[in-house]
Amino acid sequence: MMLRRVESLRRFSIGANDGEIGKVVEFFFDDDKWTIRYLVADTGGWLSGRKVLISPIFFGTVDWESNVFRVNLTRQQIENSPSIDTDKPVSRQHESSFYDYYNYPYYWAGAGLWDPVAVGPGAATPVPPEPEAAALRQQSDSADIHLRSTKDITGSYIETTDGDLGHVQDFIIDDQNWMIRYLLIDTTNWWPGKKVLISPEWVKDMVETDSRVYVDLTQEQIKTSPEYDDETVLDRDYEARLYRHYGRSQYWRD
Repeated sequence: MMLRRVESLRRFSIGANDGEIGKVVEFFFDDDKWTIRYLVADTGGWLSGRKVLISPIFFGTVDWESNVFRVNLTRQQIENSPSIDTDKPVSRQHESSFYDYYNYPYYWAGAGLWDPVAVGPGAATPVPPEPEAAALRQQSDSADIHLRSTKDITGSYIETTDGDLGHVQDFIIDDQNWMIRYLLIDTTNWWPGKKVLISPEWVKDMVETDSRVYVDLTQEQIKTSPEYDDETVLDRDYEARLYRHYGRSQYWRD
């Protein structure tokens, strides 16, 4: 497991089982579970610039040296998959079509991070029969959808309990389970500051129309938190120091 910046994956080539299919342009994440639900692939000239979603269920290895993101799908599977308009919110109806196409159950039907879908090819059970599947699709229209785009949230202002301080520059993800572990905050436009990390657990709300992320932290806490830069090693020692500074419980078990 390693912690990596989302920005480091943008523009990576996407390699299917039988050839390249496009580039990584953004990710959609669930702001309830704080996990990546989809990679957005821009298929470029191959499919006339059509964009498609790829679930972490199909993620393979990432070649960090060659900048290739491998997925366990064929070009034909991707070509025939539902397309996506990233300028509009992803609806449950679209998600249902996606999972129905791949014959995988809906992740929002379970209680865990991925239940009943387990990350890993071949781990899923068949989609639920009608009318159960229809009920889950119907739930989509009334349920609170938690999908957000990393591209849309990047640049949002950070609203602390006592005022503005910084903006979201990037996201730090766990490349094993694709959970978002930190938001990277740049404070340099507000004061002679620095870049810092905050956990999604300390986010109270996100309002895209106002471009604001509300956090349960004070300006002083953020100002005095451990600095992050490109040379920072994101190991357990650094993470433990970060959590001690904020007086919060660690997400991992020692």
